[in-house]
Amino acid sequence: MNRPLPFDPIARAAQLWEERIGPSGTMAAVTGVMRVQQIIQSAVDGALKPHGLTFARYEALVLLTFAKRASLPMRVMGERLQLHPTSVTNIVDRLEKDGLVKRVPHPTDRRTTLVEITDDGRARREQATAAVTAIDFGLTGLTPRQTAQLTELLTKVRKATGDFTE
Repeated sequence: MNRPLPFDPIARAAQLWEERIGPSGTMAAVTGVMRVQQIIQSAVDGALKPHGLTFARYEALVLLTFAKRASLPMRVMGERLQLHPTSVTNIVDRLEKDGLVKRVPHPTDRRTTLVEITDDGRARREQATAAVTAIDFGLTGLTPRQTAQLTELLTKVRKATGDFTE
């Protein structure tokens, strides 16, 4: 990581934006979210790398762990992870290559393939979960109440853009 700057570059950009372009509130908020996303991504990647996982693969293992039968159709995985089918296929291919999931035929629908987490996949998910929770998923500096508020605010943005309808 680079040395900390002696000033907040986003606040400085907001000040200059305000002087030269106009209201800077949204620009500063979005720039802050984007920078925090970089910080979180770096922390989570660092925690997952020793376990041979990316965040997308980790999410897939967690999703399968949450499933009642520890398996889901690939289409459902894509919907729940909010990913394109090609991305789901790539994730499942890599997890299968590593022995963390396996593809199995659906018991009643020959057109559907299920993805099932293996015992090795469960163990890897447990290890990776310990690693990411030990670093609070990279989100540091907030109280539990502030974390809940942040989640609520981000959920409002996601809902307003049509991420979900609930």
